[in-house]
This record gives sequence, structure tokens and C-alpha cells, in this order.
Amino acid sequence: MTYKLSTWDLSQLYPGFESAELQSAFDMIEEHVASFEGVRGKLAPEISTEQFMEIMKSDESATRIANKLYSYAGLSFTADTQDQKAQALQARVMQFLAENQNRTLFFSLWWKELDDSNAKRLMDASGDYRYYLEAMRLYKPHTLSEAEEKIINLKNVNGVSALGNLYDSITNRYTFKMKAGGKEKGMTASELFSYRYSTDPAVRAASYQAQFKVYAEDGPILGQIYQTILRDWHSENINLRKFKNSIAPRNLSNDVPDEAVEALLSVARKNTGIFQRYFKMKAKHLGMKKMRRYDIYAPLAASKKKYDWNTAVTMVLDAFTGFSPKVADLAKRVFEQDRIDSEIRKGKRGGAFCWGFLPEETPYVLVNYQGNSREVATLAHELGHAIHAMLAEHHSAFTFHSSLPLAETASTFAEMILIDKLLSEEKDESVRRDILFKQMDDAYATVMRQSFFALFEKTAHELTQKNASVDDLSAAYLENLKEQFGDSLELSDEFKWEWVGIPHIYQVPFYVYAYAFGQLLVYALYQMFKSEGESFKPKYLKILSAGGAEAPERILKEAGVDIRDPKFWQGGFDFLGRLVSELEKLPVESAKRKVKSVKGKAKSAKSKAQSVKRKVVKKVSKAKKKK
Repeated sequence: MTYKLSTWDLSQLYPGFESAELQSAFDMIEEHVASFEGVRGKLAPEISTEQFMEIMKSDESATRIANKLYSYAGLSFTADTQDQKAQALQARVMQFLAENQNRTLFFSLWWKELDDSNAKRLMDASGDYRYYLEAMRLYKPHTLSEAEEKIINLKNVNGVSALGNLYDSITNRYTFKMKAGGKEKGMTASELFSYRYSTDPAVRAASYQAQFKVYAEDGPILGQIYQTILRDWHSENINLRKFKNSIAPRNLSNDVPDEAVEALLSVARKNTGIFQRYFKMKAKHLGMKKMRRYDIYAPLAASKKKYDWNTAVTMVLDAFTGFSPKVADLAKRVFEQDRIDSEIRKGKRGGAFCWGFLPEETPYVLVNYQGNSREVATLAHELGHAIHAMLAEHHSAFTFHSSLPLAETASTFAEMILIDKLLSEEKDESVRRDILFKQMDDAYATVMRQSFFALFEKTAHELTQKNASVDDLSAAYLENLKEQFGDSLELSDEFKWEWVGIPHIYQVPFYVYAYAFGQLLVYALYQMFKSEGESFKPKYLKILSAGGAEAPERILKEAGVDIRDPKFWQGGFDFLGRLVSELEKLPVESAKRKVKSVKGKAKSAKSKAQSVKRKVVKKVSKAKKKK
């Protein structure tokens, strides 16, 4: 099969915005909800397990239709955030689902209030619904009255969720102007960001400067949107629901103990020195006295190696096949069923994601592919997410999707499988070295950067409650960066606007620590894979196939992982420390030769230019003499 850049096929969900099938989905949900409202009078502590299971199946049926409808609207919007029909449909769907959620709210409220004995009796007979029901009861201390919960649902649609959509619409319409190839070009964010991996320091700096120029202009507005989101978060979760702090609601939704997350962030904070060592050492390999913040993703090799889309897809699938043919076959479904949007175009959301919506359905994947090795790794990452969802397809619509911290396990593991393959096949030592350094670059981006995003969020929530200005938040973000980098590189003040360009902190507060959680977990799992070989694979696939049908802590305990123990998280940083030590042993002469080579080429070019100039002068002189 030959793979070509393409858009995804959303007609597999519904034929179009005006289709009868789409309208029918609204009607079916309405019918399901009306029928479900009829069970209110049947809810009693002594309800039979048979009646209870009928209620659960009815609830899942409505949820399945709602998930499909919501996904069609959301995927349409991300494919073109400027499409007014997509915007209108998303707003309509969110309002409709919130109103219908309010009509069925009575069930979850009854379930949370049910006595422990009867709750256990019903959960024991609920099969795959058990953990979903168990997790719901964790919210009991933070649940409000039915009237209050209904108001919050409606408030979210027209308030905080609408602000998130507004942020997306504003930032995805941006065009960034930067000189490339001697000409100034208008670029999307994805096109602009690709220049951060240029071998030319001036180009790397220009990429960041072009972004911050645009974001700084709208910084006060984007900052106000963020502050409003934070105030809403505090009003609902701290004031009304009585969570003890701003991060606790996300921890509960992830079903991860507060102490586990605090251990992760605390250990990350103590290990900034590992990456500071790395940046100082990388500067030497780049032939620089000191790196700038612009340079942290600079490649070592001057290679401009590009991979066309077909090559990239084939490489990733071959890497998956080497690990497990079953894993590769699942990934192929994404392409065979046209579930991937890979091309770059204006209006399309930047970055990459995987969107799983029903257990038996192949997820949709979005990437913005331009051909460099990082984007090949991104493809592997997102396909890892898809594989995770498909391995859990035997679960219910409530339990197939894993919690956020475990959601990054398969994706990060998939990247490491690809890197292993690249290292085993690459013969060019300069490219191999570059791959090794990219591993560390990616570890910074996934572990330390994301951990410090979460730490910034904690600070931002506190400052916003003290009526801090947008400039105050920018100053706090700059201090956050200074703590990360220490004296390992030069940090310009314009990076104070970087935070307003981070969608995750707007859309899903405290989502970001899931990346660090997943990466450090994968380091542990990958070392197990290297030591155990084939016997590890069934254990790993079992973790993925659990989906969201069990608490993350329980799933990981079976694999011998204690997420509450700071020593576990330190083990991940120790692994990174050893990697830095190995890189420090590499000779830097190649970098010096590279710098000399560049200077030599420059001298040669200058010499050629002077030679050409002399010839031109001679010709002009002869022409004058003839006259």
C-alpha cells in the first residue's frame, strides 16, 4: 500500500452538517433521555441487579450516540477552526448535550448517595461497568444538589467551554511572518515551529521571535481569557465543590492520588540539574559557548534528511511489526479506514492528537506533517494512542478510554520502539548522534517542560486569586523558566509570552503532568522490556488492554510500579542522568570540525566570489578598451 498525505473521512460518522442522519442522532438522544427519565421512580436501595443493569445499558446506549455526535462536531471544528458551519454545529451539540445531561443527572446523584452495602452489591454484578461506577462515587464529597449541578452544566457550555473555543478560533487564525529562503513568508504555527529545528541559529531565533511578536500583541486579551478560566475553575472547584487546592480536581478525574502527583512534581523540581548539565554539554557539541533558549532543539547533524509521507508511515509500521505484528495491524486500520488528517492547511488546528470515541471504532488521528524526523516520531506517538484505544475495544463506552496519566503510555512507548529501529539501521554516525541527542531533547520537552508547566499553573491559579495582572503572570512564567534552566543557557525576556500559546492550560487545566507521568512510567517499562524481552510483551499489552476499566494505581501495581513512592519517579530521572553521562563521554572534536568546516566553506565561498568579481572587472575593462 502506498500512503499519501490526506484529510480524514468524517462522512463515516455522518454524511454532512445538513444530513438526515445527523438530525436523527439528535432525535435518538432525545428519545433515549425521555425514556431514561422514566427510571427515576424505580431507583431505590433495594433495586434488583437485573433492573440496575437495564438502566446501565440504556445509559450506555445514549452515551454511544452522544459520543459519536460530539466527535463529529469536534473533529469538524479542528479540521477547520474558521468554518462557521463547524463552529455552529459544535456550539449546538455542546448546548444540546449539556441540557440532556441535566435531565439524566438524577441517576449519578442517586448513585453517589447510595449506601455502601447496596452499592457494593450492585457493583459486584455490574461486570465491565464496575470501575466506572466506583469512580463516580469518589466524587460524593464534591457533589452539589441537582439544581446546582444543572446550573453548572449550562454555565460551562456558555462560559468556560465557550472561552476555550474562542481561544482556539483566535490562535488558529494567526499567520506568522518570517523570512525563509530570502523571502518573507506567511506561515501557520506548524510551519513556523518546524524552523526551531534548523541548523541555522538565526533561523531558530527568528521562528520564536515571529511567534512571540504575534502572541505579545494579543497577550493581554489571551491572558484575560486564561484568568477568567482560572477564576471559573476556582469558583466551581474550590468554593463550591470544596476541593483542597486547584490541582486536586484533575487528580480525582485521573483517579491518581494527590501524593503521587506531588511526588512527581517535587522530584522533577529537584532534578533540574540533569537538564542544565545536558544543555551545557550540548552547547559544546554545537560549537557554542552558551546556548540560547532558541537553541534547545537544535540538531547536531547538518543533515537535512527528509522523509516523504509514504516512507514515514512505512518506517513506523515496520517498527511496530518488529515489536508485535498485532500492534502494527491495529495501526494500519487508521490508514485503511481513512481516519487520519496529515496535510497542512490554513485553519486546521496545529499540533497533533488522537481522538477515540467508541470502543469498536478506529480512532481519528491528526498530524501536521512536513517531513522531518520529529514528525515521524509524532506519527508514531499518535498511532500509539490509537493502538491503546483499539486494544481496549472489548470494554464498554464508559471504560475503554484510559485515564490521562496512562493515556501517554502507549504513545511514548511507540516512539521509543521507532527510535530503537532508527538507531539500529542508521549507518551515518553524525545522524546516529543526532538521534541520541534528540532523545534527550524530547525527554526535556515531555518530562521537565511539562512538569514546570504544571508548576506554573499552580502559581497562576494562586496569583489570579490575588488579583494579579496578566503582566504578573508573565513575570511568574519567566521566573519559572529561570528555575528550570539556571545558568545553563541565555533566556530572553520575550519568552514571558510563551505561556499564552500553550493550549492545554486553557482547555484542560493540569492536563500537562500526564505527559511527564507517562514518560517516566515508560522509562521503567522500557527497561523491563530490554531485560525481559519477549516475556514482557504480554504484560505490556495487558496494561494497555485494561483501558479505563480499572484504577491506574491498581493497573500499575500489577506491573510492580508504586506511583506514590518518590523513588519510582527518581528512577526515571536517574535513567536520564545516565543518558547524559553517556553523551558527555562523546568526543566534541566533530563539532569543532563542523564549525571549522562551516568557516572553511564560508572562506571558500568568499574566495570564489572575489574570483568572479575579478573576472567581471577584467571583462568590463576589456569592453571599455574596445569602445
